Amino acid sequence: MTVITTEPNTKNHPVVSRDEWLAERKKLLAREKELTRLSDQIARERRALPWVRVDKNYVFDTLEGPRTLGDLFEGRRQLLVQHFMFAPGWEQGCKSCSYMADHNDGANLHLAQRDVTLLAISRAPLADIEKFRQRMGWKFKWVSSYGTDFNHDFGVNFTQDEMSSGKVNYNYVKQPFAHEEAPGISAFYQDDTGEVFHTYSRFGRGVEVMMHTYALMELTPKGRDEEALEYPMAWVRHHDRYESVAAAKAASIVAACCEAHA
Repeated sequence: MTVITTEPNTKNHPVVSRDEWLAERKKLLAREKELTRLSDQIARERRALPWVRVDKNYVFDTLEGPRTLGDLFEGRRQLLVQHFMFAPGWEQGCKSCSYMADHNDGANLHLAQRDVTLLAISRAPLADIEKFRQRMGWKFKWVSSYGTDFNHDFGVNFTQDEMSSGKVNYNYVKQPFAHEEAPGISAFYQDDTGEVFHTYSRFGRGVEVMMHTYALMELTPKGRDEEALEYPMAWVRHHDRYESVAAAKAASIVAACCEAHA
């Protein structure tokens, strides 16, 4: 029996009969089911976490005017916030956060049917946010926390003093971090009286839950195919920049060919 390795190898990958493949696939299916059951159990434990009342009165800039955190629920009980890395003075939003946000509009069509509002919050001024949102063609709501402590309070923005100390509190641990902005996802609940509670946040690789493209890539023979890259998401671009990158590569190849035949 050919041993199937866990490392991607498309050049000399084992090729077996259909029956042999089916036997190996069933073994893997058992492991996948274990993972699904574990994921279900962790989801139950996540929902059982205690909540924290949000006492601070955060006010955000929106296209409809100033809105409180409670207003952002838009009549629903549950709010999911993408902490989008876009600081004041930046020309554009983070490309990795943009990769996440590319999935928001499709999800929103369904989340709204399940008592969930999904939106993005950034520290950049609303005018800068809106300019970039229009460029990217997104429809989801994106509001500005400019001038508030919201991003810092929820662990995705760090002060200069915190940065100078060499370690910041990110993903529930003190660690070195290269930027003043960080990605994250937070969940909130609003009760019948209008009180808002913080129920959950996740950071680091936890935000990959929003990157459905990664889940699809994991089904392919090459997987994420990031092992040889300088860093895992080095391939990601703002979605309106992939063509320009491809054109630059093509021009480089043409130039190299011309030089070789000169």
